[in-house]
Amino acid sequence: MVQFGYTMMTEQAGPRELVGHAVRAEEAGFDFSVASDHYFPWLRSQGHAPYVWSVLGAAAQATSRIPLMTYVTCPTFRYHPAVVAQKAATLHLLSQGRFRLGLGSGENLNEHVVGGGWPSVDVRHERLEEAVGIIRELFRGGHVTRHGTHFTVESARLWDLPDQPPPIGIAVSGEQSCALAGRLADLVIATEPKAGLLEAFDRHGGEGKPRVGQLPVCHDPDREAAVERAHAQFRWFGSGWKVNSELPHPDAFEGATQFVTPDDVADAIPCGDDPEVFVEAVRPYVEAGFTEVALVQIGGDAQEPFLDWSETTLLPALREAFA
Repeated sequence: MVQFGYTMMTEQAGPRELVGHAVRAEEAGFDFSVASDHYFPWLRSQGHAPYVWSVLGAAAQATSRIPLMTYVTCPTFRYHPAVVAQKAATLHLLSQGRFRLGLGSGENLNEHVVGGGWPSVDVRHERLEEAVGIIRELFRGGHVTRHGTHFTVESARLWDLPDQPPPIGIAVSGEQSCALAGRLADLVIATEPKAGLLEAFDRHGGEGKPRVGQLPVCHDPDREAAVERAHAQFRWFGSGWKVNSELPHPDAFEGATQFVTPDDVADAIPCGDDPEVFVEAVRPYVEAGFTEVALVQIGGDAQEPFLDWSETTLLPALREAFA
């Protein structure tokens, strides 16, 4: 059976609210949860960007069942990979084995804050591969010293390690990232229902591993209000990864999406409160071969009604459709 997850979207809610949403998502019956790791929101209208690792630590203590995951962390610019390894190991211990470390090559939107420029995608993938190697080695215990092309590690060691390290997922958007994920990841992560991505992942060693997708949705009893909110906060979503990873600031996303209309958004994002519309939006992910689909409810103030509706209506409809 396909599993259905809840997204703690850090760009649209404050830290205390996000933890409360995770608790309610567990109560509502979601199978897992993921959380974005941002320094900036995509658009100013979203209005938030708390530090996700603090949020996840609090969520680990406030929940007891639901798995947690970064979707995704870039371990190569804002964070040194040795520090990411320490954070992930600690969170895996705090959550009693419920954490998965989702990694990606990053977005200029978040990584520009530490300076150093924004290199080509080839270099970003080189940095990610080197970072994953460092993280894996630290997860194995012992002291680690490396002098690599992009990172130096001097006699590092993780003093608090779980018996089993957290699984590592890698986000993909094309052949190159799929090859990297197939070789290095325990699971694959994507934001588009493209079967070709999973096929490429399988070709490079990913066959049989979990595959996690993500879908934005906008629940509201008033469909017009849902469309308006989705347009105000999520019209950037359709720009595609090659654009989204390059733009450096919310104002750049404002400019890049100035001609996107509410109708454009409504065509791409299920809006309203008809569960069949949401089921049909999930279907391409299931047909492409995703084993898990994380839903993103748009609007920080719209989470509680969505979670209530998910418990009574949406999750039963999804499970009936994709059992």
